Amino acid sequence: MVNSFDIIPKYWYNIIPDLPKPLPPPRDPQDAEFSRIDLLRKILPKEVLRQEFTIERFVKIPDEVRDRYINIGRPTPLIRARRLEEYLKTPARIYFKYEGATPTGSHKINTAIPQAYFAANEGVSHVTTETGAGQWGTAVALAASMYDLESTIFMVRVSYEHKPMRRTIMELYGAKVHASPTDLTEFGRKILKEDSRHPGSLGIAMSEAIEYALENNYRYLVGSVLDVVILHQSIIGMESINQLEALGEEPDTIIGCVGGGSNFGGFTYPFIGTKRGKKYIAVGSSEVPKFSKGKYEYDFPDSAGLLPLVKMITLGKDFIPPPIYSGGLRYHGVAPTLSLLVKEKVVEWREYTEEEIYNSAKIFMKTQGIIPAPESAHAIKAAIDEALEAKKTNDKKVILVNVSGHGLLDLSNYESMKNRVMKK
Repeated sequence: MVNSFDIIPKYWYNIIPDLPKPLPPPRDPQDAEFSRIDLLRKILPKEVLRQEFTIERFVKIPDEVRDRYINIGRPTPLIRARRLEEYLKTPARIYFKYEGATPTGSHKINTAIPQAYFAANEGVSHVTTETGAGQWGTAVALAASMYDLESTIFMVRVSYEHKPMRRTIMELYGAKVHASPTDLTEFGRKILKEDSRHPGSLGIAMSEAIEYALENNYRYLVGSVLDVVILHQSIIGMESINQLEALGEEPDTIIGCVGGGSNFGGFTYPFIGTKRGKKYIAVGSSEVPKFSKGKYEYDFPDSAGLLPLVKMITLGKDFIPPPIYSGGLRYHGVAPTLSLLVKEKVVEWREYTEEEIYNSAKIFMKTQGIIPAPESAHAIKAAIDEALEAKKTNDKKVILVNVSGHGLLDLSNYESMKNRVMKK
């Protein structure tokens, strides 16, 4: 019998050496008044910055970080969705990796812990970050408390107002939480002057967290998009490989949702890098149509343009997404590595509407008993579609989907979705 602790990898996986072509490097804007690349050295913990630019295929997980992973319940469960299979009457076998089993309810803690650990090792006393739906902010608040760090979280205003329970959890962990845009930063004040009730966006909150860190000599913890975040999240895919091997299974189709790309990348990249699987599907929201309408070009990851330009699929840094049900998907861009894999047709994409994901989430709740985060419901919708396709051809393939978080704190969003769907 496999010891569950042995399933937790001792190394993170980095896809950079295994990409089909070199990744276009980050760069400063032409005629920039300051170097954005140099700025990273001022706001990121040194080891986080080193890992961001490493070309090593495997990076050792510090023993203390691995111990923390065990303490928060890793490995997370890999579950066969038998009742969902029966409901769909599909010959396909569906497995889901359940990151909602972590104390903070999502995958975000996987990178918050090492980043807080590296910050604490430098003698830092305070960290900042942004959060959309609240999962990342919750993870940072907990990770910071583990290492006796203070934390300030800039939460997108629409989520701050719609998800008060997330805010409460962050505050219980010891964080100070502010509705972004705020009057704490120059960028926030500028936005509020134009629109005092601006709903906010991840890009705006990110800019505020960076500016606040710079002004106070704090460290900024990054929640998605950058390579180092996907590196840390690779623990999801590495665990999944070990768990499937213990079951004697090989996945054919691997699916995850995409906000910035860290959950999808961390889940699928270990499979892509070892050539496991035949199809990889990245799923986004029709209301934030970056895959269908975005351009592959250099753009800023944040709205204020404080970070270096990166080449990615983007709707533009000034894109203001609608105040949709899935706060974690309200981001204008796609991680550079995932953007490249999509452009090279290694990864396929789907985009679904609110009504489509609501109906799929309901099926999953009724069959598996788990309320998924609305973001994760996008991946579940794609898994259901794949299973129904398999039914047409009697294909006994294995479908693997990442349920990146639970939706127990998203019930007001589900209530709103239900009311809107019923009116149609």
